[in-house]
Amino acid sequence: MSLTEEMTSLAKRARAASRRLTSLSNDDKNKCLLAMANAIEANATSIQQANAKDMAAGVVLGLAKPMLDRLLLNEARIADMATGLREVAGLPDPVGRVIEERTRPNGLKLSKVAAPIGVIVIIYESRPNVTADAASLCFKSGNATILRGGKEAIHSNQVIAEIMTEAAINKLPAFPADAVQVVPTTDRAAIPELLSLTRDVDLCIPRGGESLIRAVAECSQVPVIKHYKGVCHVYIDGAADPAMAEEIVFNSKVHRPGVCNAAETLLIDQTIAAESLPRLAKRLAGANVELRADEESLRLLDGSDVEVKAATDADWDEEYLDLVLSVKVVDGVCDAIEHINKYGSGHTEAIVTGDKSTAKRFQVEVDSSTIFWNASTRFTDGGQFGMGAEIGISTDKIGARGPMGLEELTSYKWLGVADGLIRP
Repeated sequence: MSLTEEMTSLAKRARAASRRLTSLSNDDKNKCLLAMANAIEANATSIQQANAKDMAAGVVLGLAKPMLDRLLLNEARIADMATGLREVAGLPDPVGRVIEERTRPNGLKLSKVAAPIGVIVIIYESRPNVTADAASLCFKSGNATILRGGKEAIHSNQVIAEIMTEAAINKLPAFPADAVQVVPTTDRAAIPELLSLTRDVDLCIPRGGESLIRAVAECSQVPVIKHYKGVCHVYIDGAADPAMAEEIVFNSKVHRPGVCNAAETLLIDQTIAAESLPRLAKRLAGANVELRADEESLRLLDGSDVEVKAATDADWDEEYLDLVLSVKVVDGVCDAIEHINKYGSGHTEAIVTGDKSTAKRFQVEVDSSTIFWNASTRFTDGGQFGMGAEIGISTDKIGARGPMGLEELTSYKWLGVADGLIRP
């Protein structure tokens, strides 16, 4: 079978499965999700064995430490996958919810009702836990999903999908086996083949680095919801509590530096920079964070024990995904907003301040999908937002924006009811 034939078959089977999913009740879906969660826990050893193959291959491929961290499935992360499945089961079914109702003067009753999108292709790198998150959210929202992970996670992705599908069928024989499929080849040519099938694929959501997302967006013939990168900022305002600011910056950068909601740039108001920046820089350096600073930051840190590099113009819009942080001293909130809107990627920003009006201005004027006041950027996450899990974080402005959960995976249809009504 050629690659074209293989991808066409995959998509057609997904389309058929998506139509069968419409007959499942919310109770049916929840039973399947709980069975999947139990199966993930019961098969943790098998998952870790498959993941060990991927980790070994990743080392041979020369993956950087942050990428290997994203690839790793330890006991805690497997438990988190199961927890995520249970949380999705506990969420309201988004399908069939009435978004709007109206009755026209002629008696025509109209309802705008949420409906599944259909067949969704998820393309992602490294993080095999995405397999469980994506499959569960697509399934709960009535969509069939085709998962195409990176070659570095092929064994992990396949075994997770197999465990979930088998558990669902055992619990509910009516569950369509093709509702969750993993692209069986690591051949990159499979992606444009799959994304050319406009009759059977409705949407693509890529998750990964900027190069992957741009490549997908450029080759796809189906709609794409994306974020190109996560250049996230933390701005420490002059009215910030220094201790709070230090904790928020440290958590935003160091907690998991290889993920898209990690901070990449620190902006600090000039009125407190001389006092706060050296102390904060010392703590970050103690966590092996490399600092790349503007001229004023370099001056303030001169003579300290902290080694600092001069920032280049390229650093301000760089997504490091590593223990690297660019630092700039700014002239108040206006300067911070201007910098973020110029260099940011529309993902997540945070302001630390005790001034309510300044915080409000920052949240109104910064153009990003998520903007926190006195909280770490690491909270931009479907689980943290009460979505159970997330399918991705969109920086697009049309359609979904920010963490995408169940509601963002539905479209809608209009339902009309009358009694023999005809248009004059």
